[in-house]
Amino acid sequence: MPLRHILLALLVVAIWGFNFVVIKLSVEVLEPFLAAGLRFVLAAFPAILFVKPPRDASDKIPWAIIIGFGLSFGFGLYVFLNFALSQGMPAGLASLVLQIQVFFTFLVAFFVLRERPRKMQTVGAVIAFSGIGLIGYYRLEGAAFVPFALTICAAFVWALANVLTRYAGKINPVALAVWGSLFAAIPLILLSIVTEGMEPLVAAFVAPDLWTWGLLAFLAYPATLFGFSIWNKLLATHPASSVVPFTLLVPITGLLSGWAILGESIAMFEIIGGVLVMAGLGVTLFRPTGKGQTERP
Repeated sequence: MPLRHILLALLVVAIWGFNFVVIKLSVEVLEPFLAAGLRFVLAAFPAILFVKPPRDASDKIPWAIIIGFGLSFGFGLYVFLNFALSQGMPAGLASLVLQIQVFFTFLVAFFVLRERPRKMQTVGAVIAFSGIGLIGYYRLEGAAFVPFALTICAAFVWALANVLTRYAGKINPVALAVWGSLFAAIPLILLSIVTEGMEPLVAAFVAPDLWTWGLLAFLAYPATLFGFSIWNKLLATHPASSVVPFTLLVPITGLLSGWAILGESIAMFEIIGGVLVMAGLGVTLFRPTGKGQTERP
């Protein structure tokens, strides 16, 4: 990869790691479902006026795929994640635990798409789940386990979105993000009205706060639209084996951001569990090469 593309990958990773801190700050000034809903309102508008609905070469992508992507990656993921963060889940730890979505993706893809994981992916899954289990065991004491379990649910929903995206085939990822955001924003806003009341939504527009809307703008544009489009451009230009390892840095930037900005601390059990998760992720990227076996992009 040329230096320019490496720097772009590092920028996206830094944005995605810092994204967890911004979500944490947003749920401190807004109700969690409202914060998620307004994020996707900004991601959808005004971009939806200029970006055509996603289609593939045959122009046959069903609306069910687009709606399903919005309901999974947008609605489901951030219902669980935002609520977990509002209930005390540390932002840095959330960035780590959420990476388990990689292995949930393997599992869902096996049953839905009949994709059989490689041996090293299975080994990596076992290592990573042992780390998650260690964190879960530590957090079984007290209510801290609830936000941890909610984050695991968020990871599973993200896996569903990954499989939907793969099932859709080669389509414009920016268009999918923009139109998916629309179908995420609508149910999120409705859920916020039903569970959190109408007053917070009205107050966000009647008495707008620059800090609050600045947080939402970061979540909508750099973290969602910019990051998503750059990442997929890199994947389209270079082998996945050259790009995907950069995602291992997301928890690192997330943990460092949580420590530096929010003053979060992590227990030794969580550090050990985090190392196991990272090791498991690293093992899944290992592709042995040798006689009769070559590495494919």
